[in-house]
Amino acid sequence: MRKLLITGANGQLGNELQMILSAGKASIGPIDPAWARCEVVPTDVAELDITNAEAVMDFVRAGEFDAIINCAAATNVDGCETKPDFARVLNADAPANLARAAAAVGATLVQVSTDYVLAGTDPMPQTEEAPTAPVTVYGSTKLAGERAVEELCPRHFTLRTAWLYGTRGKNFVRTMVGLGRTHDSITVVCDQHGSPTFAGDLAYEVLALLGTEAYGLYHCTANGATTWDVFARRIMADAGLDCEVKPVTTAEWNADATRPLWSILDNKHLRDTIGDSMRSWDVALDEFMRDNLASL
Repeated sequence: MRKLLITGANGQLGNELQMILSAGKASIGPIDPAWARCEVVPTDVAELDITNAEAVMDFVRAGEFDAIINCAAATNVDGCETKPDFARVLNADAPANLARAAAAVGATLVQVSTDYVLAGTDPMPQTEEAPTAPVTVYGSTKLAGERAVEELCPRHFTLRTAWLYGTRGKNFVRTMVGLGRTHDSITVVCDQHGSPTFAGDLAYEVLALLGTEAYGLYHCTANGATTWDVFARRIMADAGLDCEVKPVTTAEWNADATRPLWSILDNKHLRDTIGDSMRSWDVALDEFMRDNLASL
């Protein structure tokens, strides 16, 4: 029986992974039976501090894991600007610790990364070959994590994703539903473009890749693209909420950290290896809202 370690297990992707591993299937379809029957060890900071290199090595050696999926990260983009040391430790140093430990026992490591490692200025969908040029602390520390994993662990998959939401944890969908229930109108940024991605679909692709030895860098987002305000309107419509979404520009919003205007990733490596099973953003969202509205 295979043995799988999930770090950051209380987050969006960590929760979705546990649910589909338990069910043996995701919304996209059934998962590899070998992983559906695997032993899953979910950890968060209370069980394993992945910023502690010695603790990570000891835990991984003792666990004899076949694979590690690192879902932990400092993802508060504005918060990373004000706490760069914290961002570096969690987004760069911790993946390096996991990579060393995985390499030491011959395990496969999955590292989850972000579109923020790119400049976010090109309107064309970006493949894995696009040059990296992060403009935020979040993006630069995540890129450092990518590079550490690539250097230290031969058996690795790095998946860049964007605009993630799921059944648990804080995310844009849950925030919009909450605001729609309590407000007649809200303002949402209208000039940032990306692909809202259901964490359950990302989890499916992670497990599909784990069944291969096609190691390397992958982009993995929903297909199609939209803007935050259009995304918000779709959420309101799916939730049956009569809340007006008023557009506002990024400049008018005036966030602490720079936000990419273009976050559209091209899942080229997926298509060229196992095939791209990611659904279009609107189809995935509509099903998610039908299945989970009561709990949002």
